[in-house]
Amino acid sequence: MKQYNVCVVGIGAVGTEMVRLLKKRNFPVKSMTILARSEREEVIDGIPYPVKVAAPDAFNGMDFAFFAGTEGAKGASQTLGWEAVKRGCIVIDNGDDFRMDPRVPLVIPEINPEAMQAHQGFIANPNCSTIIALMPLASLHKAAKLRRLVASTYQAVSGTGSAAVRELEAQAKAWAANQPLANEVYPHQIAFNVLPCVGSFKDDSGESTEEIKMRKETHKILGDNAIRVATTCVRVPVFNGHSIAIHAEFEKNLSPEQARSLLAQTAGVKLLDEPKKNVYPMPIQASGNYDVLVGRIRKDQSTDNGLIVWCSGDNIWKGAAQNAIQIAEVIVERHYFLKK
Repeated sequence: MKQYNVCVVGIGAVGTEMVRLLKKRNFPVKSMTILARSEREEVIDGIPYPVKVAAPDAFNGMDFAFFAGTEGAKGASQTLGWEAVKRGCIVIDNGDDFRMDPRVPLVIPEINPEAMQAHQGFIANPNCSTIIALMPLASLHKAAKLRRLVASTYQAVSGTGSAAVRELEAQAKAWAANQPLANEVYPHQIAFNVLPCVGSFKDDSGESTEEIKMRKETHKILGDNAIRVATTCVRVPVFNGHSIAIHAEFEKNLSPEQARSLLAQTAGVKLLDEPKKNVYPMPIQASGNYDVLVGRIRKDQSTDNGLIVWCSGDNIWKGAAQNAIQIAEVIVERHYFLKK
């Protein structure tokens, strides 16, 4: 099998998992380079990796570049993404800078891999919550045509980055020790609390940037701008693993039994739906799991042709690092390379 020169740009929470998953999933890596702001050495799982300064010339000779920016982070792909493409490198970007760019496919490999067929060297990862929600929704949409989506997200602190994980841990320890709880990453205490704000509020719509992403990205990935999407995104005191309550309305009737049958056959989805036996998706199960877990499937009694679905997924794996690597795997498998 041909092997490829790979680089990961950024070595925070997502970048670290990209390095781990490239190895864990046996991606055909010829050489691995980590690029960041400063030159140093990083040790991941006992293996030292040299870190080079991210600059345009660093992409010379590279086949794949994974930009690992934390959700909402700006800079690296804006500055270096298309520079890497100019040097013959295929860029897979976890950031949100180019998701709505008409030149850039927005891809969940189990749902719309064909969108990459005519890529221009730059492919975007969707937002973590969009990926986790659409993994079960896409197959139901294909069967019954989604008309309306109302989603409430329960998003783990790892989505903000490693500093937020440390803050939640520190606050929990401080509470147990009857000490004051300090907050720096979030505007309020996150331990034993929920924050109805993920992202920022940049206009007068009342929607956060995370909520806007869910609507726009759903339209682009499913290829249907007529789907009505309403989302409330909430940060919860969970270390890793996003959960989403989905209320979906379809053009055709789809019974819970039919939905379970479809989802049981959906790649990348694992059905956990026996609530009487306390079997349902939870973030603690989803963390470190390749699949999005789906359950609590039931009829939405408030509307015709409606279903309610609960799902949990690893936001750092399937919601970020894993999805990016799966994109590269499809490119290799289908030979979706740029013609040089």
